[in-house]
Amino acid sequence: MYSIGGVSSRIYKERLQAEGMGTNDNAVKFLTQDYEELKRECLESGKLFEDPCFPAVPQSLGFKELAPHSSKTQGVQWIRPTELSDNPEFIVGGATRTDICQGFWQFGEWVDVVIDDRLPVKEKELMFVHSAEGNEFWSALLEKAYAKLNGSYEALSGGSTTEGFEDFTGGVAEMYELRQAPKDLHRIIAKALERGSLLGCSIDITSAFDMEAVTFKKLVKGHAYSVTGLREVNFRGSRERLIRIRNPWGQVEWTGAWSDNSSEWNGIDPAEREEMNNHMEDGEFWMPFQEFKRQFSRLEICNLTPDALSEDSLNFWNTIKFNGTWRRGSTAGGCRNNPNTFWINPQYKITLLEEDDDPEDDEVACSFLVALMQKDRRRYRKQGQDMHTIGFALYEFHGSQSVHLKKDFFLRHSSCARSETFINLREVSTRLKLPPGEYLVVPSTFEPGKEADFVLRVFTEKQSETQEMDDEISFNLEDEEEVAEEDMEDSFKKLFAQLSGEDMEISVHELRTILNRVVVFMSGLCLLWLSLLALTDQTQKDGIWWQLKLFFFFFFFFFFFFFDLDKSGTMSSYEMRLAVESAGFKLNNKLHQVIVARYSDGDTIDFDNFVCCLVKLEAMFSTSFTHLILLLQTLLIFH
Repeated sequence: MYSIGGVSSRIYKERLQAEGMGTNDNAVKFLTQDYEELKRECLESGKLFEDPCFPAVPQSLGFKELAPHSSKTQGVQWIRPTELSDNPEFIVGGATRTDICQGFWQFGEWVDVVIDDRLPVKEKELMFVHSAEGNEFWSALLEKAYAKLNGSYEALSGGSTTEGFEDFTGGVAEMYELRQAPKDLHRIIAKALERGSLLGCSIDITSAFDMEAVTFKKLVKGHAYSVTGLREVNFRGSRERLIRIRNPWGQVEWTGAWSDNSSEWNGIDPAEREEMNNHMEDGEFWMPFQEFKRQFSRLEICNLTPDALSEDSLNFWNTIKFNGTWRRGSTAGGCRNNPNTFWINPQYKITLLEEDDDPEDDEVACSFLVALMQKDRRRYRKQGQDMHTIGFALYEFHGSQSVHLKKDFFLRHSSCARSETFINLREVSTRLKLPPGEYLVVPSTFEPGKEADFVLRVFTEKQSETQEMDDEISFNLEDEEEVAEEDMEDSFKKLFAQLSGEDMEISVHELRTILNRVVVFMSGLCLLWLSLLALTDQTQKDGIWWQLKLFFFFFFFFFFFFFDLDKSGTMSSYEMRLAVESAGFKLNNKLHQVIVARYSDGDTIDFDNFVCCLVKLEAMFSTSFTHLILLLQTLLIFH
């Protein structure tokens, strides 16, 4: 097996995805490890599997608090379940709806992760997640696979409930602050439960001492609860909205109104009471919906995608996914606060075709959810990196061409919607309602120049159309004409005459001397220059056709400095993008990324690299430089 890097890797991966790789039925083999093949090898050799990709060594535990030689990792042993229990089982009593099932979703694709069953143990106890049953190991093994996926156990620390929701289901998460809950929150929860979504809620902590602290009504702060049901009951002549909550610990339960032994249950029909109580799991309880909004701080909903749902009868969102990148100097323009660079961010168009058909809502609008997720940031923690601050903006857009919109569009138009906040979480998502029409989504980091890969997902209740707004690779060149001497401007001829002398010719060495008065050439550029002269059949032994010499001279002196907008003597990568396009080269985002990576030094491109870049682009698209002579004439007229 060989590795593929850069653009080749991306193209190869896109082809596999187009063939169905990464779906729930055809998961990607993480680190190319094939379970069936490894199993066969172990059976043939008679040896238990030892994973070389996630070995039982200190580095697999962590890099900071769990780093090798840290106090927390002293005395750690890696032991198999058969050595920890006389009767080890994967799941005791079989799986129920409250058990987590295996499977990882990573940034748009399903991934198959193979592990061995050696678990980190300290003082004869599992170090991390473990089941209440001493002989049940599904949770510890699942955690190990998750740690392998993210690089180490320590990489799993922190984050939000929604990350786990999404990685185990492939769904898209949204979050609501219950103190600022929307008026239709009850309807949102009801629809989510109807779709089979996963719902979690929690109470904020104000200090480290609050963690797992119990309120006077027996709710645990900082603890992840799940929402499992809604119900309206007739209670003392009126309708009472109730919500069912589950504490996964199953030990501490709500003691307020509608708790297990409260008097409110005597006020409803006995048959209804029995039905509601008989369908509860351990740790589940009912509470008034209004009390739920007061007692809890946050609600998180994970909306499942069609490939994660097992019941065809469930209603689900229509989903579209885009993979993108922010690269410094080419596609990482920062947020709207940076008008000079915001436009270079990736752009995507959403066409909302059909309004909602909710009978309880009279508004003519389309409901949809936009979710922006940055990839692999947990893996970079050991290099000292963490989550970027990310968000997105939406703009009304009307246009049939799928071209990357430029700076002037965003200067003339304000956003019609945006993410609720820019935040340094793995994902930011916002539920929106807008009239049918065309909209442009621009995902970005808060600051320009921050590099990351991302996944943009759009979930709509009705059918919609989406596409990436990117320029097609092209070269705007009309049929080339021979440029006669009489077509040249007098100003060009006079300037050339001053430089060349009476013979109206400049030798290669003379031209090189002239150019060196302004720019010190790199050896690579000099070689490229001489190679170009050698390739043309219009050169002479000691001189060059004067129009070609004129082109080179004005190309270097005027074209570069015309687009050096800040007159710094170097061109920013953003100025370079404008210069390349003005030269007639239409490039997509991927090619801009390659150009900046190849020719820039940080965020700037010097004169030498600018020339090398355009010469190589010219060589890719054409064998003649005539059209650039005409372009230079135009630039000089307007300069």
